[in-house]
Amino acid sequence: MSDASRLKCTLYVGGLDNSVNEKLLAEAFLPFGEIVDVSIPKPELPSSQDPHRGFGYVEFELAGDAKEAIDNMNQSEFFGRVIRVAAAKPQKDSNEGLGSKTAIWETEGWIAKHAVSEEDRQVSQNAERDRAALEDPMESFESDVAGPRPE
Repeated sequence: MSDASRLKCTLYVGGLDNSVNEKLLAEAFLPFGEIVDVSIPKPELPSSQDPHRGFGYVEFELAGDAKEAIDNMNQSEFFGRVIRVAAAKPQKDSNEGLGSKTAIWETEGWIAKHAVSEEDRQVSQNAERDRAALEDPMESFESDVAGPRPE
């Protein structure tokens, strides 16, 4: 199964209670179709006392089964907590987004989008100079005094 089709069959399940394990999560989603895999990520810190991070992934054999599970299980109660069920998103590369080790301006896409050519810079400077050279249209009104005319 390709990664794209596999992603369509994978669900994100958020808001899990600490007492939920992979077996319980699989049993909850079993009525919707054949389950290929269930995973609940463990905490990143070894000192953490939590059994998991509060979310998990359920992968179905068929995309239609995954959609049916979303329709029926999203915003439902599971072990006393309201869970969120949605299609899983692809995992981000470690070089993109927040937490990246690379500065945003060092990526090629950002440079291509935000770089200004020397020609564009000169056109911009010429336009500013031309605007400054124009006469002020309000200049002739500076001698006017508000109020009644003195006689």
